[in-house]
Amino acid sequence: MAAKKRTGAAPPFERVDVAEAFAAIPEPARTQLMELRSLIIDTAKKTPGVGPLDEVLRWGEPSYLTAATKSGTTIRIHWKARQPDRCAMYVHCQTSLVEQYRLRHSDSLEFEGSRAVLFDVHKPLPVAALRDCIELALTYHRT
Repeated sequence: MAAKKRTGAAPPFERVDVAEAFAAIPEPARTQLMELRSLIIDTAKKTPGVGPLDEVLRWGEPSYLTAATKSGTTIRIHWKARQPDRCAMYVHCQTSLVEQYRLRHSDSLEFEGSRAVLFDVHKPLPVAALRDCIELALTYHRT
């Protein structure tokens, strides 16, 4: 609950297809991904130069794009039935982002290859580490 206070409430969904994608995710994964959504939106608002995010579906998964400023790479979030106790935050596998995440947060985050950060749906999100990772993704093309 404390993490939700830090990130603030996310705005309502602007697209029905995105709302339906979240609704199709089972609990407790949905709650965790809604918290992650709030963190992504809040981080974008607080990071200079990012601008507004477009929230869309890519590969049927909620995705966040810096379309107006093109400052960052796409962030996708989702849960998969083949790993029912895990949620993930994905970035483009040809970026150096997951490598950077490993260097900065290997003590608090779990990774999958060069494209994802994984989360246990039964544990609180590591908000500070995730905020840093999200900011790096949202500003990837500025550096």
